[in-house]
Amino acid sequence: MTSIDRRLSIAPMMTHTDRHFRYFLRLVCRHALLYTEMLTTGALIHGDSRKLLAYNASEHPLAIQLGGSDPKQLALCASMAQDAGYDEVNLNVGCPSDRVQSGRFGACLMAEPELVAACVAAMQASVSIPVTVKTRIGIDNQDNYQHLYDFVVKVSDSGCQTFIIHARKAWLQGLSPRQNREVPPLNYQLVHRLKHDFPALSILINGGFTTLAQVKEQLQHVDGVMMGRAICNNPYLLAQADQVVFGDTGPVPSRHDVMQQFIHYIEQEMRKGVSFSRMTRHILGMFYGQGGARAFRRYLSENIYQANSGVEVIEQAMSLVKAA
Repeated sequence: MTSIDRRLSIAPMMTHTDRHFRYFLRLVCRHALLYTEMLTTGALIHGDSRKLLAYNASEHPLAIQLGGSDPKQLALCASMAQDAGYDEVNLNVGCPSDRVQSGRFGACLMAEPELVAACVAAMQASVSIPVTVKTRIGIDNQDNYQHLYDFVVKVSDSGCQTFIIHARKAWLQGLSPRQNREVPPLNYQLVHRLKHDFPALSILINGGFTTLAQVKEQLQHVDGVMMGRAICNNPYLLAQADQVVFGDTGPVPSRHDVMQQFIHYIEQEMRKGVSFSRMTRHILGMFYGQGGARAFRRYLSENIYQANSGVEVIEQAMSLVKAA
């Protein structure tokens, strides 16, 4: 089992953190903890679990995020994840979408701490890898510190030692998932207070971070930082993370070297039948802030979905970027 350093992790994001994006990010950064997209218990139990659980060995350290609220089903899926070699299993108690609520999981579970505790206890009993919880600071009008404190008490009593806290509350009615990432105000101080009150727990903070300097500052208050959309928009932001966050003295990969390695990966995966566009959409922001970045992005956007497109499209797009 891979030892997990939680100082920096990349958030589970639907339609983004699939196995191809995770492979790409691992070429940029060796140490950040990566998460899968949320996988529902129903999909794993009744769907093609082998395909859903597939990943490349280079992705470690790697966590899987599960969505569900039935303790027995979550325990079964946690066991499946451990058998597949994942380093951590995380329970989603933060997603506010209507679809997730209708399945009685995600952020609405913050209103049912006893159920979350039962889910965690069942998962813990079925695996030896860490079971963690990702949640919000509150939901709807249950958004004061006491609600969050009581939730953490109840769930930690069931055995959970690591909480990833998105430092916004979630409005379960009236806001879309995207609005729930932007409209409710961030409250980092609430998460810092939680770490102060629970020094024995591992408390990670998520929400709105866009620079490694911000990560370093937050590590003065909490045990780890989770970044999300900023990495989708600018994957190369992670290139300095091994040195800045983890103290690794190894070389920083260049954008060109990362791209060449990923092109090789794409060629291999295409031979297995994976579509070119499914992998290439993840590199649109690779040259963010560089001369020619807009031309690079535009060229890819206009060509990756064309019939018979291949890696020559990436090579042509890279020719539009100044040396980086």
